[in-house]
Amino acid sequence: MTQPYSMPAPTDAHRALEALIGRWQGEETMHPSPWDAIGGVAIGMTHNVRSLDGFAIVQDYQQLRNEVVNFFGHGVFRYDAQKSQYELHWFDSFGGGPSLFVGTFDHGILLLQQTMQGGFMRATWDLRHAGVIRYKAEVSGDAIQWAPFMEGVYERV
Repeated sequence: MTQPYSMPAPTDAHRALEALIGRWQGEETMHPSPWDAIGGVAIGMTHNVRSLDGFAIVQDYQQLRNEVVNFFGHGVFRYDAQKSQYELHWFDSFGGGPSLFVGTFDHGILLLQQTMQGGFMRATWDLRHAGVIRYKAEVSGDAIQWAPFMEGVYERV
């Protein structure tokens, strides 16, 4: 008799991403950059949900400046067990193609990086404190010296 097929189950590496789940809101500092010459303060709102039977976390993001939503983002976080790396597949209202960030998740710090036209971008989510996410996005021309692009502190709402 043939054994019934059993679906794979998420591993501890997949479940680590569950720290992102929830609704989050916080103040963001936008540093002057090619995407925002002036910089300034914004409010970021994120909703992260478990998806694909625990193999992914899906994120919807909005940024408000001057009480108007000026930017939308949609992301899919996952762990690629074959490559032993974390990934973020990112889409946003800048209208470009999808971005792929890859990296690690160690001791509550999710660090993902992408190669983009003209350089690199990396994003860090500090999830070490319950109910708070500290986020930082940085850009670099050489992946050695990094400049801040955006920073935010979000609380669960």
